[in-house]
Amino acid sequence: MKKRLTRSEVPAHLTWNLDDIFPSLTAWETEMAAVATDIPSVTQYNGRLGEGSTVLVQCLEAAEALQKRLWRVMTFASLMNSGDGTDPANQMAMGRASSVAAQVQAATSFVRSEALSLADGTLERYLAEEPPLKSFERMLQKMLDEKPYMLHSETEMALASLGEVLSSPGVVYNRSKAADMTFEPILDSEGNSYPMSFALYEETYEKSADVALRRNAFASFTKGLKAYQNTYGATWGTEVKKNVVLARLRGYASATHMIMAGQEVTLEAYHNLHDIILKEIAPHMRRYAQLRKQVLGLDKLLYCDIEAPLDPDFNPPTTFEAASEVILKGLEVLGPEYSQIMSDGLKNRWIDLADNIGKSTGAFCAGVPDVHPYILVTWTDSMRNVLILAHELGHAGHGVLSMRNQRLSNVRGSVFFTEAPSIINELLVGNYIGSQTNDPRMRRWLAMQFLMTYHHNFVRHLIEGELQRRTYVLAEKGQPITASVLSTVQGEILEEFWGGEVEIDDGAKLTWMRQPHYYMGLYPYSYSAGLTVGTAVAKLIQEEGQPVIDTWLEVLKAGGTKPPVELAKMAGVDMTQPDAIRKAVTYVGSLVDEVEKSF
Repeated sequence: MKKRLTRSEVPAHLTWNLDDIFPSLTAWETEMAAVATDIPSVTQYNGRLGEGSTVLVQCLEAAEALQKRLWRVMTFASLMNSGDGTDPANQMAMGRASSVAAQVQAATSFVRSEALSLADGTLERYLAEEPPLKSFERMLQKMLDEKPYMLHSETEMALASLGEVLSSPGVVYNRSKAADMTFEPILDSEGNSYPMSFALYEETYEKSADVALRRNAFASFTKGLKAYQNTYGATWGTEVKKNVVLARLRGYASATHMIMAGQEVTLEAYHNLHDIILKEIAPHMRRYAQLRKQVLGLDKLLYCDIEAPLDPDFNPPTTFEAASEVILKGLEVLGPEYSQIMSDGLKNRWIDLADNIGKSTGAFCAGVPDVHPYILVTWTDSMRNVLILAHELGHAGHGVLSMRNQRLSNVRGSVFFTEAPSIINELLVGNYIGSQTNDPRMRRWLAMQFLMTYHHNFVRHLIEGELQRRTYVLAEKGQPITASVLSTVQGEILEEFWGGEVEIDDGAKLTWMRQPHYYMGLYPYSYSAGLTVGTAVAKLIQEEGQPVIDTWLEVLKAGGTKPPVELAKMAGVDMTQPDAIRKAVTYVGSLVDEVEKSF
């Protein structure tokens, strides 16, 4: 049985270079202490915002400078913990950084409260008379929008002080998953034994062509999850209850209203994505499930068979070096500045490729002000990894261009738009791969990879979003959210969606235990929004070329200076209408058609 490496055993070139943030732990420690010490650089303005627009500018600039430093301190600790969540030193570093963050948020919470307590019209007058304040206009306008829901300044400070506690459900989930959860080894069809982990299941075994290995892995995975179901049910239930209570305290109609207001998304747009996609994409995915059962020669399709390869003898291998060249070729259409960002990321250890004990599962990209983004993936020398890496590099490119062109307060946009840049990258690279071959098997493989992407982001994540949508309705009515409730509702949604084409067993009903997204507000559904925008823009790039590319680069540089629907409209996609959503669903249907014909 192949031994999984510890973090210390991983070759350095497979890990990200955190020295770019801080050259040593000592340097990080020094800066973390300095951030706490420098809190008075902001609190010196407490009680003074009414003195005039110049004081407000000085206060906002000081707060932003401190937030930038805190962001670097927090991200350094977070990335160490993502690299190995079993290391007590990393757990301790994350806890200490979070404690400092809570101090900063509590001490600086007066800025919002005091600015909003100024007499009506004061902030508008300040904006008119102080040109430097103009770059903070977007932030101030969002504050004004939240004014009706603000609590007393002392209450806001108390809530900010409890930030570390209020975020604890997600911390408990992630730490437990990384450091405590273990799985029994598994056997393949020939009796060979393999190690089992969360990452290995989701990255490798779930996509194995060996039926015995795949199903044994799912059985081990399910058994491991079940041991924690009541704990994770409690953490998720606490997260939901927290948001329900906070929404009531602030005077929102519901937690959903509160979270959507923060995302600058209407409830109509939120519900449209769920209702249209889940209803209209289901027939396409059921057809695909029928094809899977037929091609795989199975009497029944289990949940763990959904991502099994249909042409297992054709699994194009690659190396990271070769994949890097493919990605750069596929994205060079976006111009020299963007291409240079991609090259820097691929060649300068922005990316953590290792598979080691304690490493965070999945893939993500984290930006760091005045440094560069960091990307986590688990590299397996498969062409599938090329698309995953291109996806995360889309987040990186967006982050770099945004930070180069906006001040910190305008860098981050709504999560409603977050996934658009990444899916565009993925589609551009995939289309480039397709343009380089006439091999029908390769083209079929590519269509199946795209279907895997849309299944993961358009289906799986939106089903997660639907679980959240239903769960919050129950919680608003006073229903305690427990493991039993979550598994029951999860099973109902999966049964409705797959319509009997996939057998929904106990392991499938535990899918709610697999994602940290549930601890990030209403985040999972946003993949469908980003996919809708990304699908449309990628198609426009193919059809219209340079004018669309030029506009898209301006959208990336705009960061969070516009609400997400306006950013989408700027890119040529109207998310207030269902047309774009239906076009994306139709595209998925065309992929199923293509794969069906190929068999």
